Amino acid sequence: MDVRSCEYGVGDNSYRMAGELAGITALVDQFYANMDSLPQFEVIRAMHRDSLVESRQRLTYFLSGWLGGPKLYAEHYGSINIPQVHQHLAVGPEQRDDWLACMQLAIAAQDFEPAFNTYLLEQLRVPAERIRITSLDP
Repeated sequence: MDVRSCEYGVGDNSYRMAGELAGITALVDQFYANMDSLPQFEVIRAMHRDSLVESRQRLTYFLSGWLGGPKLYAEHYGSINIPQVHQHLAVGPEQRDDWLACMQLAIAAQDFEPAFNTYLLEQLRVPAERIRITSLDP
């Protein structure tokens, strides 16, 4: 079956469209390279540790399972509650939008089909918004 003719979000189609673990790793590497080097992302970069090694691995593993592939995050770190993991951060609309803009640049740098780029960014808005809402709770 040609993955390009499949629906995103069904089974492991999104995982395969992203290039499986190698493609997700490249996406995450580009995302953090953008965050590390582009001045418009200074605020969200400051929310991370100096070393991004663990952040890269956690995001890669999370995206693997989230996109329908192997549940690597759960295998290595246990279950995840995305808002709870980020609740120590002050994430408002600007930080959420900066994170999404950084991810949009990373997605655009990949060799994904354009419709998948749009789909992926739209799907990532959901957890980004959940983190924003949770971080503002008392």
